Amino acid sequence: MKAQGNAIKYGNNVDTDVIIPARYLATQDVKELASHCMEDLDKSFVSRVKDGDIMVAGQNFGCGSSREHAPIAIKASGISCVIAKSFARIFYRNSINIGLAILECDEAAENINEGDEVSVDFDTGVIENLTKGESYKAAPFPEFIKNMIDKGGLMNSIKEGR
Repeated sequence: MKAQGNAIKYGNNVDTDVIIPARYLATQDVKELASHCMEDLDKSFVSRVKDGDIMVAGQNFGCGSSREHAPIAIKASGISCVIAKSFARIFYRNSINIGLAILECDEAAENINEGDEVSVDFDTGVIENLTKGESYKAAPFPEFIKNMIDKGGLMNSIKEGR
């Protein structure tokens, strides 16, 4: 499993309230959620994100409330993977449950810049900054998590009996 796209970078402590503001939590429409993703932090996000792009952040990404809407909005916006120094635990689990690939890697989060072209190999955990010609190593996903992400999340994985 691989992903490749341009980096969209944020700092530390990006909370779920700025990933998807509470005023949009009444909707279950993923396209509507995606259209408001990151708007309280970065109004330009929805106009510049492209399918396959990779979000990069600092420490404690996804802190705040336990809303599943946050990783859903990120995934629906076209982001293929989030790389951060660390994730809030509930955000981490919600991401895996809905099939959003996330990796913890200090070195990648520190050295990847906004707009860098990034490639991720989920089988090996190798993250390549194609713009800078650098490689970083994250822990690869276990097979069952790769399967959940590949199937689009936990519920789809269960429906298929895997």
